[in-house]
Amino acid sequence: MNFRTNIKLQKERNQIDYNSNLVLIGSCFSENISKKLNYFKFPTFSNPFGILFNPLAIENLIVNAINIKKYSEKDTFLLNERWHCFDAHSDISALTQKELLQNLNSGIAQTHQHLKNASHIIITLGTAWVYKFIETDTIVGNCHKIPQKKFLKQMLSVGETSASLQNICTHIKGINTNANIIFTVSPVRHLKDGFIENTKSKAHLIAGVHQIINQKNQQLYFPSYEIMMDDLRDYRFYNNDMVHPNETAINYIWEQFQHVWIDDKTSSIQKEVDSIQKGFAHRPFNKKSEQHQQFLETLQHRIKELQNNVPQISFKESWNY
Repeated sequence: MNFRTNIKLQKERNQIDYNSNLVLIGSCFSENISKKLNYFKFPTFSNPFGILFNPLAIENLIVNAINIKKYSEKDTFLLNERWHCFDAHSDISALTQKELLQNLNSGIAQTHQHLKNASHIIITLGTAWVYKFIETDTIVGNCHKIPQKKFLKQMLSVGETSASLQNICTHIKGINTNANIIFTVSPVRHLKDGFIENTKSKAHLIAGVHQIINQKNQQLYFPSYEIMMDDLRDYRFYNNDMVHPNETAINYIWEQFQHVWIDDKTSSIQKEVDSIQKGFAHRPFNKKSEQHQQFLETLQHRIKELQNNVPQISFKESWNY
C-alpha cells in the first residue's frame, strides 16, 4: 500500500552552481532555503528589508531598489522608542532615525547591485492578505504592532496578485535579462487569518503565479507548498506551533530543491563544505592541546585546497577559534 504521494520533479535548465549569484526575497520560508544555501557557501543575498510576506511588499522593494529610491525622514516613524519604516520588517528598525535610514538606503543600494548581477532570483510568497494604512492609504510591508484599527485588511484578487508578480518580472528583466526568476509559495500556515482565509490566500497566490509562469522568459515555479501539503501531508512535519514546517520538512524540501535546481557537478564541493562546516562545529575539551592544534591545521589546509578550486567560497565568518 502507498501511504504517501511522492512528487516526481524534473530537473530545470540553467541550474545553480558555485558561479551563480543568488537573490532570495520574501516570507520566512525563504530564510530557511537561504540558510541552506549559505551553509553550503553558495553566493547568496537574502531579504535586505527583512521578511516580506505579500506580493505588493516584495514588488515595492524590487521597484524601489531598481529605481534606487532614496529613503528620507518622511519614510520613517517613531514607535515604542524605535524608528520604523512601513516598507521593511522590524528587524531593520533601529534606535535612531539616522541608523534606520542607513539600513534602508544601504539595503536599497545592495539590492540594486545584486538584482543586476543575479543569475537566479527566488521569490517566496507568504500571503495574499495585505494591510492598508488608513492615514496614508498605502499598503504596508509590516504593521510594526500598530493597533489594527489603523489598517484596512484586504485580500489581493488573483488578478491583482498576477499583475504584481508580472510587474516584478518586468522590472527585473529591465536591468537583468538573464535572470531566472523562481517563484514559490511558502508552506507556512497563516492561521491567524483563519483556516478558510489562509486557504483562499494560498489559492490566490498559486493561481496568480501560474498566470505569469513562462519557461521562455525564465519565469518559473518551485512547488514548496505542494511538497509540504501533498507529499509530506502530516502534522509530524510541523513544529509544535502547527504552523511552521519543522527541520525534517525543511530538509526534505531542500533535497527536492537541490534535485531540481542545483547542478549535480557541485555535489563533491558541497560534501567538502559540509565536512568543513562540521569541523567548525566541533568543540574540543582542550583548545590548546596538540591534538586540537593539528586538527585546526588540517582544517585550514582543506579550506585552502577548496578555495584554490572554488575561490568564491569563504569561511572567514566561521573561523572563531
